[in-house]
Amino acid sequence: MPRQTTLFPEDDYDDLLKDLKQRIRTAQVRAALAVNQELMMLYWQIGQEILYRQQREGWGSKIIERLAKDLKREFPDIKGFSGRNLKYMRAFAEAYADERLVQRSVAQLPWRHNIALMEKLKDPQARLWYAEQAIAYGWSRDILVIQIETNLYARQGEAITNFEHTLPPSQSDLSRQLLKDPYNFEFLSLQDAAQERELERGLLQHIRDFLMELGVGFAFLGSQYPIVVADKEYRLDLLFYHTKLHCYVVIDLKMGEFEPEYSGKMNFYVAAVNHQLRTEVENPTIGIILCRSKNRTIVEYALGSLQNPIGVATYQVKEEIPPDLRKSLPTAEQLEVEMETAIAELKDTNKDS
Repeated sequence: MPRQTTLFPEDDYDDLLKDLKQRIRTAQVRAALAVNQELMMLYWQIGQEILYRQQREGWGSKIIERLAKDLKREFPDIKGFSGRNLKYMRAFAEAYADERLVQRSVAQLPWRHNIALMEKLKDPQARLWYAEQAIAYGWSRDILVIQIETNLYARQGEAITNFEHTLPPSQSDLSRQLLKDPYNFEFLSLQDAAQERELERGLLQHIRDFLMELGVGFAFLGSQYPIVVADKEYRLDLLFYHTKLHCYVVIDLKMGEFEPEYSGKMNFYVAAVNHQLRTEVENPTIGIILCRSKNRTIVEYALGSLQNPIGVATYQVKEEIPPDLRKSLPTAEQLEVEMETAIAELKDTNKDS
């Protein structure tokens, strides 16, 4: 009996199955997003109705508790109609008066994201900015809260750069917005006498936190990255590739205040990377100098005549105890004496009683 053959090649079937799986997953995501958006619009509409009754018709706060009981009774299997949640819906409607704005922005976020935005931010412009960033980069609620608490909105685009006259306008604007000032490295604890290599090792040990603070798009290529120029080896503190800007990013770490000579050194590094690593399809390399502090005028003078794009920003680390406060604190010996005195006084008091 002749052997039966398949009606189609195995490779073609695998490709078909892979394609269908991807389409199904994509459809599932779209369906989930559509359901979430409908739910957010429902919450906004409920909040609007409560606001209208309270503001226009003088209904008191008891309407919320009464609605919560009646809605739970009518829809026992549906969560989300507690008195507390109805108050959030009222606040949601109060925070966003324009329905079209809700549809194209915050309605695309889960409810817990929106609650965090309302609880932690009073400025409408900042609230919308964080919402747009969360949508664009897929932030979880925890990441959103971290970005709010570290004041990303105020820090974004605040580094001093020469991008305006060293990069094309489209790349200049995007590059400037990706830089912050100050960077938040509070996951590190460094002493006053720490050196650059200690800062570098600390950042590498906390590479996940470091990359999250740098922002979306930074791919880590290496530390102390070797570059050879005229038979002499130089080492870059940190080298990254930015997947959105399509360019290399060199980071130089400094423990003290910015000095003018730092810009010349970075200019040399950027030129070397452009010559040895950059290809024709990639955008110009960017240099970032991270210092503990800087004087704006000195930085602007130092960057003004350079032809390569360089930015200067500061960073904050978790300090141990400020020197002034440290002087006012008791030593271990003093604490020991005070403890012994306190114990002796307590024993005397017990004897007397």
